[in-house]
Amino acid sequence: MSPSKILFKLTGSIACYKACNLISKWVQEGHEVQTVASQSALKFVGPSTLEGLTGKPVFSDLYEPDKQMAHINLAKWADFTVLCPGTANTINKVSQGLGDDLLTSLFLAHDFKKPYFLVPAMNTAMYHHPATQESLEKLSSWGVKVLPTGEGRLACGDVGEGKLLEPGLIAEWIEGVYRGKASTLKPGLKFLITSGGTEEPIDGVRSISNFSSGKTGAEFADYLDGQGHEVILLRADRAQQPQRAVKQFTFKSFHDLDHQLKDQLSSTSIDCVLHLAAVSDYSVDHLVINGEKVKPGPETKFGSENDMTLSLARNYKIVDRIREYSLSPHIQLVAFKLTTNASDAEREAAVLNLLKHSLADVVVHNDLTEVDPDNGKHQASLYKGNRLFKRVATKTELIEALEKEVTTSVEKVVS
Repeated sequence: MSPSKILFKLTGSIACYKACNLISKWVQEGHEVQTVASQSALKFVGPSTLEGLTGKPVFSDLYEPDKQMAHINLAKWADFTVLCPGTANTINKVSQGLGDDLLTSLFLAHDFKKPYFLVPAMNTAMYHHPATQESLEKLSSWGVKVLPTGEGRLACGDVGEGKLLEPGLIAEWIEGVYRGKASTLKPGLKFLITSGGTEEPIDGVRSISNFSSGKTGAEFADYLDGQGHEVILLRADRAQQPQRAVKQFTFKSFHDLDHQLKDQLSSTSIDCVLHLAAVSDYSVDHLVINGEKVKPGPETKFGSENDMTLSLARNYKIVDRIREYSLSPHIQLVAFKLTTNASDAEREAAVLNLLKHSLADVVVHNDLTEVDPDNGKHQASLYKGNRLFKRVATKTELIEALEKEVTTSVEKVVS
């Protein structure tokens, strides 16, 4: 999109902080941005912030001295207008033709030969209210380009539609209008990520586990949510949590993870599973204490004065059942294989075996000798169709490559 004059209107929503990111992005790309903020918007983000981002004073008062024609002049000046975030209150007001402040008066003065973009943000119930939906339909019929909302955890704690799209996705959507592709863009994909290690109980205080921290899964969840995708994170109870407010569920044991994964996949349509969890190959079947066979469980604590023998039962591979559990027949499955000081032949054999029995679309291989979290080193090899197709050196490169691969594959299925 060539450098443009953008009239950027903000209304009173916590999502104003995301709008600031979009304003910053466009200014850095060489666009000239003029902000207009409602009095409610200025409760969430100050005029100093907006002026600092744009280099221009903020317009907010319809009756400010020497600026009483702003609602006419700004509408003429702009190449296009963006209302972001658009609250239920403002959407319903402008759809009724009200112009009781600068922001709504600007809408009445808008020349619809120029694009007008509306980016909604509100609580799920407010978004689905008949008044709001009717207003959005009316505005769309007038020529307003109404963007979809995201879906996920909202500031109020509810989960559903109404979430403001991520800044990068808004920019892509709007820039797509100028490429003639806006109608094909959508808010993003739905990812389910498993992370962290299972804990197989011995008694109420002891368990068999592994060293997985869940850090990579948390980082991937943050990245994908930031790109506008919907993320469900199914993480171990002790695993690292993401910084962003993605939907989360926790598990402890192998059977707990299996049950929750099946429940999620069978109840909602998922585009892709990133199966990062370190799943135990064995669970405790029983213990032998003083010659007596005892079942494991959380109800007791076995004493330390006697020798104890554990009998382990081999677990099935959860990754092999993901397609069986999935409501979506075209789900993309990314599996992960970790080796330790393995030769090239051993690595390839392990990956090909996983591809064969899991029917994964992509397998990501790491060897512990090539991972150094303290120095940001996270070498990985990506396989699909029994062949290596990409090598990466960091986690950022890895998740970017996976996002691109999954998005391309889903688009091929849709088309």
